[in-house]
Amino acid sequence: MQIAMIGLGRMGSNMARRLMRGGHDVVVYDVDAAARARLVAEGAVAVETLEALAEALVPPRSVWVMVPAGDVTENTIASLTSILSPGDTVIDGGNSHYKNTIARSEKLAEYGVAMLDVGTSGGVFGLDRGYCLMIGGTDEVAARHAPIFDTLAPGSGDVERTPARLAKGAAEGSCEDGWLHCGRSGSGHYVKMVHNGIEYGMMQAFAEGFALFESAGDPGLPENRRFDLDCAAIAELWRRGSVVSSWLLDLTADALAENPTLDGFSSQVQDSGEGRWTVEAAIEQAVPAHVLTAALFARFRSRQVDAFGDRVLSAMRFKFGGHVAPTPAKTDEKIVAPAL
Repeated sequence: MQIAMIGLGRMGSNMARRLMRGGHDVVVYDVDAAARARLVAEGAVAVETLEALAEALVPPRSVWVMVPAGDVTENTIASLTSILSPGDTVIDGGNSHYKNTIARSEKLAEYGVAMLDVGTSGGVFGLDRGYCLMIGGTDEVAARHAPIFDTLAPGSGDVERTPARLAKGAAEGSCEDGWLHCGRSGSGHYVKMVHNGIEYGMMQAFAEGFALFESAGDPGLPENRRFDLDCAAIAELWRRGSVVSSWLLDLTADALAENPTLDGFSSQVQDSGEGRWTVEAAIEQAVPAHVLTAALFARFRSRQVDAFGDRVLSAMRFKFGGHVAPTPAKTDEKIVAPAL
């Protein structure tokens, strides 16, 4: 297919590269001329304006927007509204709030322009590993873009099929290749929002566990209950046969192997929005979400206290997404366990 990619940051540029590797015709746009030039050198066609982007595409056009959520996405899609034609499609692959997505989809529909919301997971490793895609929009438009999703998604690879699906004789679906049409407009971003809320909880659990290991030799404990534990070795151990093995654990093990104290990472853990939105949705739907809420609040607390567990969180965020947290102010304060 021919497709345009707007936004050539960490995610957008690698997605454009993966699409080109898959044989697609990619037109790229970014306000940064150097970012455009890098993709041109790898085979993309670059344009300097959104108007030129529309002219470079053969109708019906498909335009993937991969820019920061919020005003940048809002302004970009608003600009495309007056540039694209009926039958064209706008794909929002960023972490937009699903309620805003529904409103944008309805607005575009007034101009005859379709919209797909695609929650995208894969971070800086997606170029080689592929991206897990959660898609919202009409059946027809989603199906028309299946070649794009097939290329961006990781494919089934060597992941064994779920035994129950095999037992039922279920046909292999796109979900087994790494992409899923979740439902109507907004559903893709809704599923990605909850995905990120769960991610918060999983990361927090690992962070708290390794914080326990790091403090197991605290002087406030009785001498015979103190342990000198190797966090890096434990992480490596758990990667093999443990029920908590996961990609997040792989990234944690890698970070600890590089720097066991994680001194290079900030303890101030940021939240990019999806965790908050997940908690808000839980409140609106009256669904208990104790772990996800606590994980979000723990990130708020991390901006007040310097702790090893928070550096574990920062290390994971950097490893999968390239997120760099602010450096905390130096302090000599240390939390010491009370004598038992």
